[in-house]
Amino acid sequence: MTADDSFGRLDDDDYPAYTMGRAAEMLGTTQGFLRAVGEARLITPLRSEGGHRRYSRYQLRIAARARELVDQGTPIEAACRIVILEDQLEEARRINAEHHRIAKPADSSPAG
Repeated sequence: MTADDSFGRLDDDDYPAYTMGRAAEMLGTTQGFLRAVGEARLITPLRSEGGHRRYSRYQLRIAARARELVDQGTPIEAACRIVILEDQLEEARRINAEHHRIAKPADSSPAG
């Protein structure tokens, strides 16, 4: 990998750039919390060649949302399920909007 390749990954939300310790520090939580959201299958960190967990910015945003819910008193398993459902709802809305965008030109043709 060249230096140019490495710099290109700085903007990649899916690049696993953060160690577990750094990720926990960034989220203001514990490494145990990150393990728990992994066990609940909310996020699956990639593993380095040495077997260490590595997290992407996208995964940290997901974990941060779960932490918000846990901080509000939601059990961690329920918080993870809520975040998964929120993500599925957002994806369904995106697909629905795309279908409407595609269908609209056909529906707007003049009646004749």
